[in-house]
Amino acid sequence: MISVEEFFGQLFVTALVVVIGIFVIVVLLRSIRIVPQAYAGVVERLGRYQRTLQPGLNLLVPFIDRLRPLVDMREQVVSFPPQPVITEDNLVVSIDTVIYFQVTDARAATYEIANYLAGVEQLTVTTLRNVVGGLNLEEALTSRDNINGQLRVVLDEATGKWGLRVNRVELKAIDPPASIQDSMEKQMRAERDRRAVILTAEGTKQAQILEAEGMRQSAILKAEGEAKAQVLKAQAEAEAITTVFGAIHAGNPDAPLLAYEYLQTLPKLAEGESNKMWIIPSELTEALKGIGQGFLGGGAAGPAAGGQAGGKRGGSASPSA
Repeated sequence: MISVEEFFGQLFVTALVVVIGIFVIVVLLRSIRIVPQAYAGVVERLGRYQRTLQPGLNLLVPFIDRLRPLVDMREQVVSFPPQPVITEDNLVVSIDTVIYFQVTDARAATYEIANYLAGVEQLTVTTLRNVVGGLNLEEALTSRDNINGQLRVVLDEATGKWGLRVNRVELKAIDPPASIQDSMEKQMRAERDRRAVILTAEGTKQAQILEAEGMRQSAILKAEGEAKAQVLKAQAEAEAITTVFGAIHAGNPDAPLLAYEYLQTLPKLAEGESNKMWIIPSELTEALKGIGQGFLGGGAAGPAAGGQAGGKRGGSASPSA
């Protein structure tokens, strides 16, 4: 039999062993820290900064070292709500901004500023108002790259002591008032209509120029063709006249034949439906005279020849008589 004292003694020993085991487990759990990749941890020893834990397995002094919340070292993207900004021409525009930044020093991001996200947001708003306040609406709408560059430079300089690096600043949207948007749409519509009218007029002008140029080229080619045709026709007529003239001289025609051909050509002068009157040339009488002489001269020549022959015969007969 186990006495009561021994039972309580064993129970106390068991409890003590359990407590010691739990304490050892707690100590081990508090002394071993695993930091994920792309994170950093700030360790405080007795309330004071001691070191920065890197990714991997790290050992701490239990109950003396305290690990603050891990700091994300990756690049972060923060979109801020639209901010009203007054331009140089006293127009209120709403601007949305997006910032790309990265924590480079976990110690500075922890101790130099209480909330670096809020600090970046407020600094962005103030810097944006300073930059856009010196521009009019048209410049603000067309100078986004310039505004982005100025914002990035100012934010990078101001947040450097916070352990941050601002990589990019983008203006997501610039929204002017509704009345200004309506005016801009009307202006753009009028500009598009004006350009359309100008392009139509230029097209019509170009078409007329091309048409006139085509007509001019056509007239030139037509005139050149007619000139060449007339030259060729004249050359052909000249060759025909030369050929006929040569044939006539080669045949050695007499005057009656020429007069006859002339009379054959006269009816052609009256050909054509538009010929109402035609004039007989003066050479007609000469042609008729030539024809008459031709016929009459041939008849007189015959009797004369017969008389001459008879005279010869009579002359020859008288001596015989």
